[in-house]
Amino acid sequence: MSDFSEELKGPVTDDEEVETSVLSGAGMHFPWLQTYVETVAIGGKRRKDFAQTTSACLSFIQEALLKHQWQQAAEYMYSYFQTLEDSDSYKRQAAPEIIWKLGSKILFYHPKSNMESFNTFANRMKNIGVMNYLKISLQHALYLLHHGMLKDAKRNLSEAETWRHGENTSSREILINLIQAYKGLLQYYTWSEKKMELSKLDKDDYAYNAVAQDVFNHSWKTSANISALIKIPGVWDPFVKSYVEMLEFYGDRDGAQEVLTNYAYDEKFPSNPNAHIYLYNFLKRQKPPRSKLISVLKILYQIVPSHKLMLEFHTLLRKSEKEEHRKLGLEVLFGVLDFAGCTKNITAWKYLAKYLKNILMGNHLAWVQEEWNSRKNWWPGFHFSYFWAKSDWKEDTALACEKAFVAGLLLGKGCRYFRYILKQDHQILGKKIKRMKRSVKKYSIVNPRL
Repeated sequence: MSDFSEELKGPVTDDEEVETSVLSGAGMHFPWLQTYVETVAIGGKRRKDFAQTTSACLSFIQEALLKHQWQQAAEYMYSYFQTLEDSDSYKRQAAPEIIWKLGSKILFYHPKSNMESFNTFANRMKNIGVMNYLKISLQHALYLLHHGMLKDAKRNLSEAETWRHGENTSSREILINLIQAYKGLLQYYTWSEKKMELSKLDKDDYAYNAVAQDVFNHSWKTSANISALIKIPGVWDPFVKSYVEMLEFYGDRDGAQEVLTNYAYDEKFPSNPNAHIYLYNFLKRQKPPRSKLISVLKILYQIVPSHKLMLEFHTLLRKSEKEEHRKLGLEVLFGVLDFAGCTKNITAWKYLAKYLKNILMGNHLAWVQEEWNSRKNWWPGFHFSYFWAKSDWKEDTALACEKAFVAGLLLGKGCRYFRYILKQDHQILGKKIKRMKRSVKKYSIVNPRL
């Protein structure tokens, strides 16, 4: 890897380029490549061979990356550098971005790579591919952030922010906004530290005013850098969260709510579950009417019916005075338990067991039948098989009891899951199982009396 790093740092002559295309720093030899490289070296008389060489190298690099063979990928990169001199202008223009993506990934994961190698490579690629300068600068800054080098990342972003080359385009404008926003995130990090420092000071402390002013200055810089980006349609979760936190800190709740509402409901923005989660959590802190919280979670339910907030959604619906809300509360619980990742969620099963009984006691059999009709062919095997009865009882007896109650209400006392749990001898749960048996006999939807 040290040879590869040196290749990136120092200038390469034509002779050296041929040699490194065939023999790598680790001594790997590619006999099949010899003819192609020699053809390129003697003047590029056979362009077809040149294209085949670079195309083959690219395929081998991609395969090595997929297999996490970082050293082998680095070996092939020696040969791929020649694509920078491709006679095809389109391929020559595309080469810097491809080389940057491949080389940066190799340097990021290679066990012998270091910060100096990556920085050198990034700076060289910025100068080679000026059209990709902003993209490379942003990704370079993210690499520095990953390694905790905040000051270097900020300096990198500042340099990119002031860089000018060629015509202004909409894509370039978005990149500049993104660079400014990431710079704003770094300022937000400093603001958070200053805010923490301020919280530890007494207002009568001589240093309080100075720190408070410092906090305000950083918040102003952060807001200026982030506000432009979050108006552009896209998914900007970390930027929106940071911006809203600062607005709330300074008491601008109306401004914070406006930002979150636009982020969640503006049709120009892509569908984003997090946008509705942020708005819900913000509104919950303001203690609004229940109907407002329901309207936010209703959209989240349509996007992610298995989200953990659906149990809160069910609670809000259950407490509502509207019958349509209470009916939806049952649908939400069934919807959560449709997903394999929620099958062991004891809270969801507890809610469903209790709610089913209350609904059946309230003569709303039709609600239950409506939900069950679309599930009766697959829920028994998915949730209520004999295998799951044994497994659930062994792992979590409380969960098994809740599921058994639901199984009994939906499938009757003949359900294998229900019968297996009923036969278990458990000193603590014995009374609960007896009550469950009586309730199933009385309220099961397969009971002829219903």
